Amino acid sequence: MIAALLAMSVLLGVPLTVLTWRWIADSANRDLSSRVKTISEHVLDEEATGALGSPDDLDLAQFRLLVPAHGNLTLQSPKGSREIGVPRAGKSLSQSVDLGEDSTLTLSIPASEIRPSQWLAVGVLIMVILGSVGGGALVAVLTARRLSEPLTQVADRAARMGRGDLSTEWPRYGIDELDRVSEALSEANAEIADRLEREGQIIGDVSHQLRSRLTAIGLRLDELTLHPDPDVVAEASEGVAQVERLSAELDQLVAASREESGPRSGIDVEETIDTLMDDFEPAFDAQGRTLHAQINGHPRAVSGRPGRLREALSVLLHNALQHGAGDARVTVDDLGSADMVRIAVSDDGPGVPDDLAPDIFRRGFSGTSSTGLGLSLARALIEADGGRLDLSSRRPPVFAVVAPVRPEGRDADPSDEEPVRQDRVPHR
Repeated sequence: MIAALLAMSVLLGVPLTVLTWRWIADSANRDLSSRVKTISEHVLDEEATGALGSPDDLDLAQFRLLVPAHGNLTLQSPKGSREIGVPRAGKSLSQSVDLGEDSTLTLSIPASEIRPSQWLAVGVLIMVILGSVGGGALVAVLTARRLSEPLTQVADRAARMGRGDLSTEWPRYGIDELDRVSEALSEANAEIADRLEREGQIIGDVSHQLRSRLTAIGLRLDELTLHPDPDVVAEASEGVAQVERLSAELDQLVAASREESGPRSGIDVEETIDTLMDDFEPAFDAQGRTLHAQINGHPRAVSGRPGRLREALSVLLHNALQHGAGDARVTVDDLGSADMVRIAVSDDGPGVPDDLAPDIFRRGFSGTSSTGLGLSLARALIEADGGRLDLSSRRPPVFAVVAPVRPEGRDADPSDEEPVRQDRVPHR
């Protein structure tokens, strides 16, 4: 757009500048012509009344008011030349009229007299052109930014989705093509989250069923180890060993299926909270509510995989938005010697009823019309990184996340990092 504006400015500005320059000169010539015409009419009137015998008898001084400043009025006749005003020198603009008897009356001004007007007009024209280019450039920049910033946000949101952050809503931007892309990615996001939930549920159910069957088989084989026949005892013992190995392999497979790709790294809690505040503040403002963040001191980075902590906190804030009331707060405290960071999410709502509190983290349980998956998923994500998510207060509702601090001096290489003890909670 800016290039097009510059091209149009050149294509139109140069001809307009030339035309303006000439128009000022033509205006000066028309003025001189009008003055000369007025003088000639006066001369003709005097000749008609007999007051003037011939052009040579003409008194030029009577036309001094019609001569412009720095101008010159010259009468050229067979008897010679007479003039009033400033003598002509250099280039000038002139207009002449024939008085008869080989007499000519010429009115002229120096060409330099009209230069200031010409330069002023050209300057105004250039300022108008520059103003148009500047305004067009501003519109071009704003239009480009209106397109580029949403594209950048969509790219960032897609990158977060690729890292496992499936909880943040996909916004709309009022641009049809971009909204269609955002809608398609939102549907893909929902489908991926739903499939992960179903796969986690299937893995949990299958592992539970297999463990139950293996436990039953192990008990039967344990009974056979008491048989008086040594051969039966030997076979039963071998069977028990096989069952134990199979149980261990099953545990490894289930753990591997729940592992996320990417190394465990340090997560900046303050940056995570700032991002969540930017995401959720507009939604709280729309309901006439306020979302506060209180970060006490400078909490250390916590250990975990990218996206897990943010997604779990997103679930808690979403619940505070949908089911809570009044102001909502996010409070962060570094527990110091315990090498843990505590993040509490609370609001001024009625809280959690006593009869529902024991089951709110159970998969599929919901006291409202929701799916009952959010809190279960949030707890599973936090516990997958060695942390804990609990309901620390029922009224007012306070959900507390306790996450382990990343060891000092550790880099992002997972092979150098001491494993965090994790008591995994299966999808309920």
